Amino acid sequence: MPDTIKETSLLQRFRERGLKWALAPGALVILYLFFGAFGINYFSYPTLVNIIDAAYYFGFIAMGVTFVIISGGIDLSIGTVMMCAAITGGTAIKNGLPMVPSLLLIIAVGLAFGAFNGVLVSRLKMPPFIVTLGTMMISMGVGSIVSNVSSATFPIRGQPGGWFKSIFLFIGDNGATIPTGALLVAIVAVICHLMLSNTKLGRYTYAIGSNLEAARLSGVDVKKWQLLVYVIAGGTAGIGGISYAAIYTTVLPAQGQGFELNAIAAAVIGGTSLSGGIGTIWGTIIGVFIMAVLATGLPSLNLEAHYQTLFTGIIVIGAVLLDMYRTRKAAEVRIETPADAYRTSMAEKIAGMKRELASLRARNGDAEALRQRIRLAQAELKSTFSRMKTEEKAEQARLRAEEREADREFAEMVRRKEISDKG
Repeated sequence: MPDTIKETSLLQRFRERGLKWALAPGALVILYLFFGAFGINYFSYPTLVNIIDAAYYFGFIAMGVTFVIISGGIDLSIGTVMMCAAITGGTAIKNGLPMVPSLLLIIAVGLAFGAFNGVLVSRLKMPPFIVTLGTMMISMGVGSIVSNVSSATFPIRGQPGGWFKSIFLFIGDNGATIPTGALLVAIVAVICHLMLSNTKLGRYTYAIGSNLEAARLSGVDVKKWQLLVYVIAGGTAGIGGISYAAIYTTVLPAQGQGFELNAIAAAVIGGTSLSGGIGTIWGTIIGVFIMAVLATGLPSLNLEAHYQTLFTGIIVIGAVLLDMYRTRKAAEVRIETPADAYRTSMAEKIAGMKRELASLRARNGDAEALRQRIRLAQAELKSTFSRMKTEEKAEQARLRAEEREADREFAEMVRRKEISDKG
């Protein structure tokens, strides 16, 4: 295929599929540069550490909710489940349970709530929105009951068990900080990516999200895989609870409401479609860091925290509109018009002349005449294609006008007949 045709095809593919994936990284870079230019001391290592710290627990729960959304579901409980798991582990430590079993308990609580959601959605066929909304309230209540409506404080550095904080933020003897949790986020992200892209779980998750009934008729055990994606979301909520406790030390009861919205927003911003069947873990990670940059950047502009909610909402609406545009463009039936056929033909002709020109240059031949022919062909392509497109648009407008006139005449005829029948 000629190079020009390949370029046109790649451009069309980018517009239909790649634009969405390119916007999130571009938005992240632009936001970071914007806050760096106008924020106070934003381009600094402590600010970078704060950005990574802010991305920990949102990152974990966002990766989990990505599985659920790709499968065509939703999880509104993931934020409160994360905090319920954290406060349960903190209460266990307060009552004398060692650190390692307490951390495992946090993950176990997350997995239990994930399995609870999965059973209700997959086995009882309940709507995910209603199920996870109920689980949100249940987890908030369980956290308050377990902790007796009191906060849970995890060991600080230097105390027995305080070593787990270094998993997410290492502080050297000289006070230097290293966000070691970024390595754990990367490991979990790689595992989740491999699960989605290279395993049966991933293939069936995308299939269920794209068309659940078609997946079922194809022999996919829909109940099994739907249950599993909610269990995965619960497990990442447990890991998120550990990271939250490591960063903030104190966990309050009935906390976490609203975290799920940020996690869902991060997934949507990163390209996950709320209609299911589309999404990537790396896109979600980019969305998480966009949220983290907003959370740390707005205070550097002396703006209050509620501005983050405003801008997050704007970004989410924009991401959903982009997803709708991509879906609509992908569903369009593209009909090649005479103008498009002419452009393809001329593009092939010009590409052939360019290859001939490159051959002449390699032989040190006289290429001026050929260059002139290429310029004339390009000018002809531009003018003729523009004229043909204008004529096609005019013809389409004429046909639409005729259709409207025919519709008007038909409506008038029906009206007259109704009047005649009444008379």
